[in-house]
Amino acid sequence: MGITRLPLSDFIALSHHHPILDVRSPAEYQHAHIPTAISFPLFTDEERKIVGTAYKQESKQKAIKWGLQFFGTRMATMVEAAEEIIAQHLLIHKEITPNAQHKILVHCWRGGMRSAGVAWLLDLYGFEVYTLAGGYKVYRNWVLQQFNLPYSFRMIGGCTGSGKTPLIQLLQKKGSAAIDLEGIASHRGSAFGNLGMPPQPSQEMFENLLAAELYKYSQPTTPPGIWLEDESQRIGNINIPGPIFAQMRSSPLYFLEIPFEERLHQIIRDYGAFSSELIIATITRIQKRLGGLETKLAIQYMQDNQLADCFRILLKYYDKYYLGSLQNLRPVSAAAIISVPMEKVDAEISYRLLIGSVTA
Repeated sequence: MGITRLPLSDFIALSHHHPILDVRSPAEYQHAHIPTAISFPLFTDEERKIVGTAYKQESKQKAIKWGLQFFGTRMATMVEAAEEIIAQHLLIHKEITPNAQHKILVHCWRGGMRSAGVAWLLDLYGFEVYTLAGGYKVYRNWVLQQFNLPYSFRMIGGCTGSGKTPLIQLLQKKGSAAIDLEGIASHRGSAFGNLGMPPQPSQEMFENLLAAELYKYSQPTTPPGIWLEDESQRIGNINIPGPIFAQMRSSPLYFLEIPFEERLHQIIRDYGAFSSELIIATITRIQKRLGGLETKLAIQYMQDNQLADCFRILLKYYDKYYLGSLQNLRPVSAAAIISVPMEKVDAEISYRLLIGSVTA
């Protein structure tokens, strides 16, 4: 059916309807990849090392011979795997027309021999194959470019325990443009943020996910204004890209004003089920900032199963930390802070009051 080499914009557009095969090694894919791409390695990590060493130390021809030895033994299984991927894709995307079932996208690191080899095989079998000119390297350049574009952000602020993340998620469900930064970072933002969360992605993978979300919500058909949670620049081991963080700090901030005791109850609901050992280990990590006496008291309360007293100390610390950063890091020229008073933590109520604050 032929192989078509596409620029990135056309490749991304086509990827909304057809699967992407990332033919780089498993380790390359694991580190970071195009968010919707499927790992479809031409070589194992060890095989890639052998081929690369032969290319550098011997010759291109020697590297190709090694590559053909590895590739030749798995051609049939790769075709069968591609057929299975297409079948699964069609089950999920039933709106695709029948003649689309043969289309498949392929990329490697720089659009070189690896993607060319897999594209040749799939084309030979009968697929309609599209490759990415410049490969993943071009995609990464595009990702970094997204962070320098202007966006219309609307920030959701509030002290710890205000239910900001559930509100972001509810905004998404109701069709608003909203990005769950903590969700894609796999971290809730505080020293306790990794509890109950999957491992964090690499910095590069986080950036890929964020760029995809920004691109999705910057299209003409999406609602105006992108909702984000007011975060520190660092979320666990992840850093929000500098240009994006600068825009976040200058954007209008809708601050959820919720009584301390209500937020304390929410923190107990969020973290009270974790073992005392995990909580104490986390308290110990912040003892320099928390202070010796407060650390000792918080640990003692946790050991005595007095959760409310323990978390009250921690919540006071985080309130002081967040409100201080709000004043110190927000530029003088930033848009206004809009207060959204609430009596309790409730995503539905927060949503109604938030939307009311925007339209008022």
